[in-house]
Amino acid sequence: MTNSNSEQIKTNDQGYCLFKTTSQKKISLKDLEKTIALSDVVYVGESHDQIKDHMAQLKALELLYLAKGKNIAVGFEMLNFTLQPILNDYAKGKISEDEFLEKANWEKEWGFDFNLYKPLFDFIKEKKLKALALNMPKRIIAQIARVGLEGLNPEDRKLLPENIHISTNEKYRDYLKASFENGPMSEMFKFENYLASMATWNEAMGAKMADFLNENKKYSGLVIAGNGHMIYNAGIPFSVKTRTKKLKHSSFYTEDALTCPDTPKEEIMQYADFIWFINHKKVQSKEAEDNKKPINN
Repeated sequence: MTNSNSEQIKTNDQGYCLFKTTSQKKISLKDLEKTIALSDVVYVGESHDQIKDHMAQLKALELLYLAKGKNIAVGFEMLNFTLQPILNDYAKGKISEDEFLEKANWEKEWGFDFNLYKPLFDFIKEKKLKALALNMPKRIIAQIARVGLEGLNPEDRKLLPENIHISTNEKYRDYLKASFENGPMSEMFKFENYLASMATWNEAMGAKMADFLNENKKYSGLVIAGNGHMIYNAGIPFSVKTRTKKLKHSSFYTEDALTCPDTPKEEIMQYADFIWFINHKKVQSKEAEDNKKPINN
């Protein structure tokens, strides 16, 4: 990729703008390029059904490739780690897209339209990058929510990452508690078990990325996951940081906004290292809209 390609990546057109939360100031394309170039691990969140959030993730990947070359591992929440061999075959072009979707059971495993993620996978395949399946099998997370970590059978416990940390971040715990109390989960589970399930979920994904980076010192990482796993840097970013040493981390929370705010709300500015404001309603391009198919919830 050449510098001319990077000039096409504009953060302020078509409903995009970026703020650095420590300075609370808007940053330019050059600032974004520098930030990503200096980062060893980049985290970009998403609202799963928003095509423009995934285009922001692609922009981050393009800039990371511009700075780092082929030594990049892109980790996906969308696939559990038992599917890594299938993901390897797809990333290397050994199986077709249709074969990948069938073997990975994408519709059941994830449920959101693959076309939302296809540009990311296409870039990975074209540039011959590494793709990582980060997630824990859903049945294990669900079982922990029901019976807690202690209730898992010995075989399932073998799949858990080491050192599962139950978050003590008050803002993150309040965020999880609100999510728990505002849905049907409060009638089904104990909050302590829900916390343990979320911790396992985050730590499993963080451990997979951290393990790869620890074993492949020349690589940089990009984590693709929902905003809820990024918020307050308390989920995946916290896990990777505690499992690695001397790496520079940059987290991006994607936030819907009709216009780029002059002064973002104080609470939002605590969500991550950078806030990527994106107008979900503004048409990005005819091609993007054509690729956006109905979502299977």
